[in-house]
Amino acid sequence: MTRFEQQISFIKEADKLKNIVRRNYICDGSRFENTAEHSWHLALMIMTLAEHTNNEVDIPKTIWMLLIHDLVEIDAGDTYCYDSAENETKAEREEKAADRIFSLLPPDQRRIYHQLWREFEARETPESKFANAVDRLMPLIQNVETEGHTWKVNHISKSQVIKRCLPIRDGSTVLWDYARSLIEASVTKEVLKN
Repeated sequence: MTRFEQQISFIKEADKLKNIVRRNYICDGSRFENTAEHSWHLALMIMTLAEHTNNEVDIPKTIWMLLIHDLVEIDAGDTYCYDSAENETKAEREEKAADRIFSLLPPDQRRIYHQLWREFEARETPESKFANAVDRLMPLIQNVETEGHTWKVNHISKSQVIKRCLPIRDGSTVLWDYARSLIEASVTKEVLKN
């Protein structure tokens, strides 16, 4: 295949992300969101909230990272963050998916996409820390807006939510303070069990 044909093949494959249904409802509670919507929303959050990061970040790089970070779900599916059994095999499933999906690209782009995906997963750079912060904040906001629907259905506790959201602090203390206030308010309203 030509370079252009490889790129088009990858773009068509990425369309499958629209069919991956996540476990969170959109904020109006009318339906579950899909992973493509989730990735778009996180990119928008970076553009909007970048002034609140703990460290200066390369905004375009962070957006790029977020737009590709969940492409692995095309093969690996959406692993529910509170499902310990699924999370035991998540890294292996997602690595295999990244290898296949990014292999559709020309070699130079394949390396870049794989590198950005791994950087996101490692949570070591300012960009990956901030990307992970918004990745964990948005589902929290969605649960608060839907009166804890997903939390209630899955019997999720405050301690589980705090553990899941703790990496927000590494990317932005402002977002972490906001997340903590949402968690505490949810407990007070008995939307989240203590």
